[in-house]
Amino acid sequence: MSDNRRYPKRPILGVGALIFNRGRILLIERGKAPMKGYWSLPGGALETGETLEQGIVREVREETGLEVQPVKVLEIFERIIRDAQGVPEYHYVLIDYVCRVTGGFLKAADDASRAAWVAQGKLCTYPITKGTLPVIEKGFRERART
Repeated sequence: MSDNRRYPKRPILGVGALIFNRGRILLIERGKAPMKGYWSLPGGALETGETLEQGIVREVREETGLEVQPVKVLEIFERIIRDAQGVPEYHYVLIDYVCRVTGGFLKAADDASRAAWVAQGKLCTYPITKGTLPVIEKGFRERART
């Protein structure tokens, strides 16, 4: 895919996955810009012709090696990253799904340099992408209620 995500003409639609296991959440370390070196939820940009659920399944498989089933939408939010002049350099509309693992083996791949299961109490030790921590905390709260 040869799209240019910097200085887009329109916002880019992205999907992210909240995947929980034994009180931990799966995070990936971004291996490419924007946000290289920061930890985030597995996910990425939706491709033309693919449904939201197909996109999240593909992105999780590409970045982590895991097969997932989307369960429900947890959050929708925007991430706008401006350059030094204040012009939107990146603009994403992100839809985050709670997902359940159905197969595969965890291995960071594609644009993820590492993947880790992180306990809720250890999240503060990771440099997490802006706006992601409140979504993760919401996911933990909702899990505690069910």
